[in-house]
Amino acid sequence: MSTTKLSISLPSSLVIFVNDYQTQHTCKSKSEVVQAAIRLLQQKELEGFYRAADSEIDSDFDATSFDGLDDETW
Repeated sequence: MSTTKLSISLPSSLVIFVNDYQTQHTCKSKSEVVQAAIRLLQQKELEGFYRAADSEIDSDFDATSFDGLDDETW
C-alpha cells in the first residue's frame, strides 16, 4: 500500500489522547492511531450514505414485489 506523509497540527488535548490511546492499545505509532480514527470517520460517512439510500422509496419496485412470481431467476 502506498503511503503519503502528512504534517498535522493538533491541540494539546488531542495529542494527549493520541499518546494515551497508543499506549493503551499497543499501537506501533501515532500514525496508526490517526489511521484508525480516519477509518472510523470513513465508516460513519459510508453508513450515512447507506441510510440515505435505504430511505429512498421506489414505488414501482414495491408494486412488483407481490406479483405472484415464486421464482424470479430468468
